[in-house]
Amino acid sequence: MKGGSGVAEPSVIVERFEDADKEKKKKRRSNRRSKHNSACNSVSEARGETSDDFKSEDKTNGLTSMNRSSSKQGQEMASNEQTPVRASDAGFTSMPTMHINEQVGSGSDDTAVDVGGTFSNSCPESIAYPRSYPFHQFEGFVRKKLFATHWPIEAVNDALENGEAFKALFHVNGHNRLEAYCKIDGVPTDVLVNGISSQNRAVEGDTVVIKVDPLGLWTKMKGSNGSSNNSTVVEDCNIVQEVDGVADNSYKGKGIVDADCEYDNSTSGVPLEKGVYDETQVTTAEAYNHVNGHQQYGSESSHVGLLPGQNEDINSVDMLAAMTSRYPLRRPTAKVVAIVEKSVRRDAIVGFLNVKQWFSHQELNKRDAKKNSAIFGNEYVTLTPTDPRFPKMIIFVRDLPDSIQRRLADGDVIVEMELLAAQIEDWSAENPFPRARVSRSFGRGSELETQINAILYQNAIHCADFPPQVLSCLPSIPWEIPPKEFQTRKDLRYLCVFTIDSSTTSELDDALSIEKLSKDTFRVGVHIADVSYFVLPNTALDVEARIRSTSVYLLQRKIQMLPSLLSEELGSLNPGVDRFAFSMFWELNSMGDVLDRWIGRTVIGSCCKLSYKHAQDIIQGIIDLEKSNTLEGLPQLHGRFAWADVIRSVKCLHEISKTLKDKRFSSGALQLESTKVVYLFDEDGVPYDSSLSERMDSNFLVEEFMLLANMTAAEVISRAFPHSALLQRHPEPNMRKLKEFEAFCRKHGLALDASSSSQLNQSLEKLREKLKDDSVLFDILISYASKPMQLASYFCSGNLKENLNDWSHYGLAVPLYTHFTSPLRRYPDIIVHRTLAAVIEAEELYMKYRRELKGNNGEEVSSKCFSGIYFDKEAAVSPQGKDALSNAASPELLGDVAAYCNERKLASRHAENACEKLYMWVLLKKRKILLSDARVLGLGPRFMSVYIQKLAIERRIYYDEVEGLTVEWLESTSTLVLSFSGHKRLFKRDGPGNYMSLGNAAWVVNPYDLSMETDSISDIDVTCMTKGEVEATSKSWVDPETFPLTVCMLSTIPVALYAIGGDDGPLEIGIRLYMSSYLK
Repeated sequence: MKGGSGVAEPSVIVERFEDADKEKKKKRRSNRRSKHNSACNSVSEARGETSDDFKSEDKTNGLTSMNRSSSKQGQEMASNEQTPVRASDAGFTSMPTMHINEQVGSGSDDTAVDVGGTFSNSCPESIAYPRSYPFHQFEGFVRKKLFATHWPIEAVNDALENGEAFKALFHVNGHNRLEAYCKIDGVPTDVLVNGISSQNRAVEGDTVVIKVDPLGLWTKMKGSNGSSNNSTVVEDCNIVQEVDGVADNSYKGKGIVDADCEYDNSTSGVPLEKGVYDETQVTTAEAYNHVNGHQQYGSESSHVGLLPGQNEDINSVDMLAAMTSRYPLRRPTAKVVAIVEKSVRRDAIVGFLNVKQWFSHQELNKRDAKKNSAIFGNEYVTLTPTDPRFPKMIIFVRDLPDSIQRRLADGDVIVEMELLAAQIEDWSAENPFPRARVSRSFGRGSELETQINAILYQNAIHCADFPPQVLSCLPSIPWEIPPKEFQTRKDLRYLCVFTIDSSTTSELDDALSIEKLSKDTFRVGVHIADVSYFVLPNTALDVEARIRSTSVYLLQRKIQMLPSLLSEELGSLNPGVDRFAFSMFWELNSMGDVLDRWIGRTVIGSCCKLSYKHAQDIIQGIIDLEKSNTLEGLPQLHGRFAWADVIRSVKCLHEISKTLKDKRFSSGALQLESTKVVYLFDEDGVPYDSSLSERMDSNFLVEEFMLLANMTAAEVISRAFPHSALLQRHPEPNMRKLKEFEAFCRKHGLALDASSSSQLNQSLEKLREKLKDDSVLFDILISYASKPMQLASYFCSGNLKENLNDWSHYGLAVPLYTHFTSPLRRYPDIIVHRTLAAVIEAEELYMKYRRELKGNNGEEVSSKCFSGIYFDKEAAVSPQGKDALSNAASPELLGDVAAYCNERKLASRHAENACEKLYMWVLLKKRKILLSDARVLGLGPRFMSVYIQKLAIERRIYYDEVEGLTVEWLESTSTLVLSFSGHKRLFKRDGPGNYMSLGNAAWVVNPYDLSMETDSISDIDVTCMTKGEVEATSKSWVDPETFPLTVCMLSTIPVALYAIGGDDGPLEIGIRLYMSSYLK
């Protein structure tokens, strides 16, 4: 069919669900039958201990058996990989995973927006490993291909043009690396890429080309059958089985990986087919169809076709969107066929080396020095990334830095405790893991500075000092406003202008003013630092600001976009000094309607710097002029204004902001406000406590006027420059996740209408009132409602000129939006300032022309033809108007600028989230243990998901196959009963391996010890702690539960939280049930 019309026959594409489901069941039964025939190691083998299989006389037989099995399994890969990996056939009722401080706009699919691990050491058992040989070497061996060859560029272009494939960003589930997804613009739900072979060597952040599977192979939506299974978390040790087509169902229910397995030093390496790697023996066979046995590209296997009755002129995106709408209980699945742009994250993957097994191998080969020297060049170790979305990587010993090679030669195991950065160099179709090279060492993983440096590195945060050529672009100090500027700017130093910001903020971007024009009319002014006066286009300062794109705030460290001389002094709207500003004035009536506006460059003088707390005290009447003692502690007041002027202004602004806010929400805006964890630091910058903080009325006061300014700027620049305006859009939410949220609320008797942003907000406000006595549940609902929200992104209006509907902002429910109010910390705001200045300049040029025209007959001409409320379109399309606008416009490639700023904004968010998680880890490490109540969000026979409001995080507790613990799962009522027998079972009933220690799932204390408080939880077992070992560290007492423990959805249970990792693996927040029993 290649070269055909590109439109598949409907009968070929639309398969019957019944046939597909029957076929899947057959495959699952077949895999279950073959499960017991799979060769598996014991847990001791998985952890690197020598077994009988490692004896020389058994090597050949073991390899032969494995190769025969692999050959047969490879023929079934294409079919078996379609079935999602599941933990259990039993039902699981849950909400989508919430991660640390996940913010609105996180468009990832159950993916952590924080860079770092998402597992805790409370994960249950180890995976069953296949029989293999030591992982530290590859010998010369012709290995079979594990992945399909990526399509050539010609085939990719043809498939994209014909609508037979789609280009999209590749994202990985942070809880399960076997599960990834791609979001296709115009399709309401994301596309699942399930399984390592389907992912075909793509990593997080890659731009890939995917081919959508036939409709009959689409997976069921979570909850579509009434309940969903406990999701499987499978680690790299199962990848070889999966790519050979046996991992999907034959290991069903055995996929949960203990953190000890994931990060244990003894599991360095992967079970490849022979012990030494030969780089030269790489096959060159092209991709082939595992079913038909021949090569296939493009239309030969077209996967997305027409629905019955559809117009053949419809494009492939609309076709896929129509199919997802028609079958809402099915989620599209796909395979990666090409990687067209590799993620920058490939060059900055942070992790720990696993070298203990390499040391063990050296000991075994000391007796054969000749053989050892011959194969040394091909020996390797593995690196385990701290971000679970990335695979383990192979690193040849010969490629390690000389300093690390010397330490390995000296037997220095401390190497494993150091945090390293590596870059992926190659990932061939024959290898289950990529080959990488170490590029940097940060130091011991338990040190705070090491972790911060690693966070900055892996997110490519530019944190070096500003070079001299950049600083030379700034004026020398002391600096005063040049007198000529007063001729072109409006002098507003007579106005009572002040800033409201955080008490610790040194970069003051915005200030406010208000004047009463009549009884019901006010003139409100927003004054933004005129940074574009100092940051001229294409200067060294401009280039540096563009590279950095945004300031990054890491709680105790700030990485500025602009030099401090500009961001904290010359450009900052500090009180008591004259400063340049870009001002907007609106004349507003009591209903919040804008009667008129003015925009232009000004000179202002702020009279004081108010904190949000100061403004809040004024709003609440705590600061009162009639009580002189309430004025103590206020900031210094500058100029001729009195505190009465400031207090009156703040109160008036507050009343107007409430009107604007009500009007905005009545127009459909959405508010997803949740509590935030605030840390308290000692003099050394180490956190010693935390609290929850909510925004105050003073925060909303400032926010309303900043939103109004941003919306005004977007309107002005998009009308004047419809093809070259930098705007921000916010797409509609992920419909799949939104439906899951609706289903959860419906199941628990909570009415929710998510048909629009307006209806969703109204429903949440009703729930807020209904749950006013259960703030924890409402916080959970807000976090859950945030998950479907996609990321807002910058774009150039010219790039979407054919799709005006895509310009809108869902959360704000406005057709146009941009960023104008924070130019000291965001580069897009500087671009918008320049564009606004161009509009004003064009307006002045055009009005100058009109005034010079003879025969104007004295008619009055508006001086705000481009920046006023009413846009003079006739003036804009006139020859003179076109000339004025073109002469004032700046010829920048805004599409590229927008894309880069989006990337930097996301990297900044990841760094900030990772830093918050780091400080949470440091706090728990210092406090040893934190007892807290937790709310059950998800429940099943293997694990539960809980929300801890004290830290605003979600965690999982695994309890399946734990010694002494009996699990009873009542499917009909979604109820869990945990009983503790006290006796130990040494081995699992259905396979090799030990039961997990009870201490991995619960901290069980003797009731006699409850008079004492808690000490540190051991990573191995805390069930044997004696009364004398207990020490008070947790100030807030939480009572433990007793066995049998009955748990239902939304139950409140006590938990113990503690810090994991540092020197021995990625940082994690561990969690266990907090229980009491005399059987301890």
